Amino acid sequence: MHRAPPPAHTDIRVEGWVGRLPAGLRPYALLARLDRPIGVWLLFLPGLWGILLARPGVAQALRLILLFAIGSLVMRAAGCVVNDLWDRDIDRQVARTAGRPLASGALRARHALVFLALLLAAGLAVLLQLNRFAQIAGASSLLLVALYPAAKRVTWWPQLVMGFTFGFGAPLGYIAATGRLDAAGLALYGAAILWDLGFDTVYAHQDREDDALVGVRSTARLFAEKTRPFLAACYAAALAALVLAGAAAGLGAAYFLVLLVPAGLLGWQVWRLEIDDPGLCLRLFRANREVGLAVAAALLAGWW
Repeated sequence: MHRAPPPAHTDIRVEGWVGRLPAGLRPYALLARLDRPIGVWLLFLPGLWGILLARPGVAQALRLILLFAIGSLVMRAAGCVVNDLWDRDIDRQVARTAGRPLASGALRARHALVFLALLLAAGLAVLLQLNRFAQIAGASSLLLVALYPAAKRVTWWPQLVMGFTFGFGAPLGYIAATGRLDAAGLALYGAAILWDLGFDTVYAHQDREDDALVGVRSTARLFAEKTRPFLAACYAAALAALVLAGAAAGLGAAYFLVLLVPAGLLGWQVWRLEIDDPGLCLRLFRANREVGLAVAAALLAGWW
């Protein structure tokens, strides 16, 4: 008796509320990755860190947090559209991404471009609510958004480029709350970059074999069996940068104490990593929401 082959690993989710959308809207929701909100969290959390590190007044902090939450939802969707426009030919050859709307033909490039224009207009509306320095910094980050999808074609370090892109919320949040960028904000950006580099390397292990077949480069392919020590180094350096950021900002002792919680969560990820288990890699990647929230809790504790 012949057994059917196991289904190809994918992180696309067509069930739940996305599956109940009208058929015409469903491809746009999938293109924006609304079925997988973890990306919104991972874009939002560095911005939340930057706001909390700056210690603005409560009303100002809540206002900025709301704006950054909306902006993260919109700009993460925009980034996904740009990525999928760049990668639609490659995505057709990778099991995890073959079902994406542009790769599968559910949407045409012109549909995606109109959708992208609407998302960028919404992002601009959010950006205009910030101070002038933050507006300039936020607009400059669009270059990173545009170039990130090309990185995998020219370097073994696209995850580092992703770190600069997704981690940009850290200095942007700090600038939005203070109107300046100093050593504390820069150290926080370094922490976000290194954290992103680590967890996106874990994420990239889902596609390592397919990437090798189509010639896509990644730190997952570069480090392969040596990923565990590389991941440990990334996370240790990120924690060191968080310590430096807190010290430069003059946070209270509670910050450094609570920082032991995300340190433990990151250590658990390093210990649990199995690079040949794509399902586990995805779960470890998603666990970084809790890491980011724990860092935010430490920053808040440092206010006193």
